[in-house]
Amino acid sequence: MKNKKKTDTIDCLKCRNQADCCRLGAWIDLEEAKKILSLGIKGDFFHLEIDKDFPSGYKVGTSYEDEPCVFQDADGLCRIHKVDYELKPVTCKEFPYEGDKIAPIADVLCVEHRSRMKKAKAAGKKR
Repeated sequence: MKNKKKTDTIDCLKCRNQADCCRLGAWIDLEEAKKILSLGIKGDFFHLEIDKDFPSGYKVGTSYEDEPCVFQDADGLCRIHKVDYELKPVTCKEFPYEGDKIAPIADVLCVEHRSRMKKAKAAGKKR
């Protein structure tokens, strides 16, 4: 996050539904996927694609179609995170941000972001 105002920062630890952001999986760098697989963490990767925005030039998905992330346990927590937070994919650690902006998919997956949008919309109507 670059030069974010404190009011613009979303604190995921305050979220009551922390597993919601994992319900459609994520795109991660192929090299991150290889490290995760080398640890034997239960889960698969899908849809290998070329993507120059990722460091290796390739990305893979952590879900099939619109299914939840395959690394999400029954308790809603991430199996990768449970083993080693440092191995958690960058896109997962940074969500709901992409670079210094809120990710477009945050409108769908981020409870905190949606709540803020509703409050801002309601405040705008009161004016």
